[in-house]
Amino acid sequence: MEITVTTAEQLRLTAEEFELIRQKLGRIPNFTELCCFSAMWSEHCSYKNSIKWLKTLPRDGKKMLVKAGEENAGLMDIGDGYGVVFKIESHNHPSAIEPFQGAATGVGGIHRDIFTMGARPIASLNSLRFGNLTEAKTQHLLAGIVHGIGHYGNCFGVPTVGGEIYFENCYHTNPLVNAMSVGILKNGETISATAEGTGNPVFFVGSATGKDGIGGASFASANITADSAEDLPAVQVGDPFQEKKLLEACLEVIKTGAIVGMQDMGAAGIICSTAEMSAKGNSGMRIDLDKVPMRQQNMKAWELLLSESQERMLMVVEKGREADVLKVFEKWDLPCSEIGLVTAGGLLEFYMHGILEAVLPAVELVLGGGAPQYERVYTRPGYLDKVAAFNPDTIELPVNLKSVAEQLIQIPNIASKRWVYSQYDSMVGAGTASTNQPSDAAIVIAKPTSKGLALTTDCNSRYVFADPYKGTMIAVAEAARNIVCSGGQPLGVTNCLNFGNPYNPEVYYQFVNAIKGMGEACIKFDTPVTGGNVSFYNQSPDGPVYPTPTIGMVGLLENVEMKMTMDFKKPGDHIYLVGQSRNDINSSEYLHKIHGIEFSPAPHFDLEEEFALHRVIETLVKNKWIASAHDVSEGGLFVTLTESGFNRNLGYAITSNNAIRKDALLFGEAQSRVIVSVDKEGIAAFEAALKDLKFPFEMLGKVTEGVISIDGEDWDTIIEWKNKYDHAIGNHLEGHEPGQALVAL
Repeated sequence: MEITVTTAEQLRLTAEEFELIRQKLGRIPNFTELCCFSAMWSEHCSYKNSIKWLKTLPRDGKKMLVKAGEENAGLMDIGDGYGVVFKIESHNHPSAIEPFQGAATGVGGIHRDIFTMGARPIASLNSLRFGNLTEAKTQHLLAGIVHGIGHYGNCFGVPTVGGEIYFENCYHTNPLVNAMSVGILKNGETISATAEGTGNPVFFVGSATGKDGIGGASFASANITADSAEDLPAVQVGDPFQEKKLLEACLEVIKTGAIVGMQDMGAAGIICSTAEMSAKGNSGMRIDLDKVPMRQQNMKAWELLLSESQERMLMVVEKGREADVLKVFEKWDLPCSEIGLVTAGGLLEFYMHGILEAVLPAVELVLGGGAPQYERVYTRPGYLDKVAAFNPDTIELPVNLKSVAEQLIQIPNIASKRWVYSQYDSMVGAGTASTNQPSDAAIVIAKPTSKGLALTTDCNSRYVFADPYKGTMIAVAEAARNIVCSGGQPLGVTNCLNFGNPYNPEVYYQFVNAIKGMGEACIKFDTPVTGGNVSFYNQSPDGPVYPTPTIGMVGLLENVEMKMTMDFKKPGDHIYLVGQSRNDINSSEYLHKIHGIEFSPAPHFDLEEEFALHRVIETLVKNKWIASAHDVSEGGLFVTLTESGFNRNLGYAITSNNAIRKDALLFGEAQSRVIVSVDKEGIAAFEAALKDLKFPFEMLGKVTEGVISIDGEDWDTIIEWKNKYDHAIGNHLEGHEPGQALVAL
């Protein structure tokens, strides 16, 4: 069968790539083979437009137990013979088309990446981006995506412990859904995604294969257009109860010692798992596709190879141990079928009812093998001239700052996300240690040890839009700051890099400079990048989304009892700003949402200053010189102080620094600042320590019984502010009960 270039283009392969495939095979590929190359050489699987820059990131560290990119997720040592496994990935395009299933299967997929390595998932986080919350489409997407995340995570039995949500117009058509999973395993019990041992049987385990999700990897590697809804088969359908059984069965079968290698069938399905496992093991496979359990009749070979049906694994089993594996999966009432065997020579041979459908060299399909690698042209975006031209002196100081604060605290980017997180089970497994004692990062117990893990996802994409290099450094710094303010020591990073079309030179400029900023910050904080995900083509006909390099970070507390919380503890405690106030309103929520300024520089940030702040906060926490710590971020000083009072309904009385314009003091978002509270008995030791460390600080005021006072002016009670903060998002969604997706538009 002759394949035309037109067909190749329809499969999202370029004419040059089609010719390269023909050279590698020494012949014209048949349709099934071309489908396999299309999926494996998609951006989603091959990282062909990003891998050269990803390799520049720091990927080594003394606590890393596997090399970055070597396995399905990162693995770092936490001591006492245990390791933490973690990864973040995107499910943006499917969620834009079918929000409930798109988000749900994103959660399921990232958990499989964790337990395929032999780890038990213990926590889930997410990072979500939507358009304007006043619009019906955004409300539809928000409700469906949140319901999908909550449904899958709650049924699967892993707590959702943290995350972030932003609302910006650029995400109207293309929301971002980044899901992170964290698990624990015993060192030395890791299962590798490798196919080794000629003659070893290959098993398919888990849910039967259907036509849902076919072409999902290619779908994720193209722009969303008005016709994208027609690609609905590329959206997978998930079953969290089936995944729960698969989790328990996989962890049980690993203990038999019969498993040589295992990999989740995620993006690109069977072709991906067979190719990647074989290439890694310098082997091949013979697969009988008709032996794959199917839930639809008359599926074709290419459909079976590319289906991304959920809750499935590929296993290589030690020959002679087949019965041990079958017994476990029979116990859990899960499909388990021997579909082939490992071969020598590196070829993948796919048969259907005895007919050879495709012959492919495994290494030529995969990242790091024969998949193409490109370095795109990039140019400085023209809008950065508008950013540089911003003059803060053109912004008049508002007459009524209290009125501004009332607007600010109800902006969806700042307001409480309780409408969202109330749909998530954060307590299942009884490992969450920060539910009633909030910290800047989520704290979970690393059972069976007494250690704690501090977990966070962070990225202010407007900062990155304003300055891709500095903005991404800020994303890494804020993640590390949140962990340090919670009493932890940052360990490592997983990233989810969400950008527009890489063939757009201005988008690629954002990507390249974001990578440079991330690398520099990760080196400074000694947080190697253990792995992650690149998601390009996030844009609409109006243009790309903000560059959004989401940082997932894990930190370690040697003892979970050493955690630090963000809430004020009692009236009379003194409130300090650790760091320096600045006349800076750049890229703040105040400037963007209240004054409507789209283009302004990123806020003040200095990497050395930030690093010094972390060392100071670590010292204060370790010596128990502070009662609370909460970093200054979106909304500035006012929001940070007010959030610190919510948990115990405590207020504060502060006096302004007259050297700083008052809107910048209260609402500016200059980095490297933390609000701490100190018991009056510990003031002398606290101030002596800061002076000894030669780090700037200033006393702002005191914690009160519940009234907020600024420069002697009564700004109402903390209860009144809490009511505004708690219900702002819910008021937009009035009439839509949590847990119920809105009717599709």
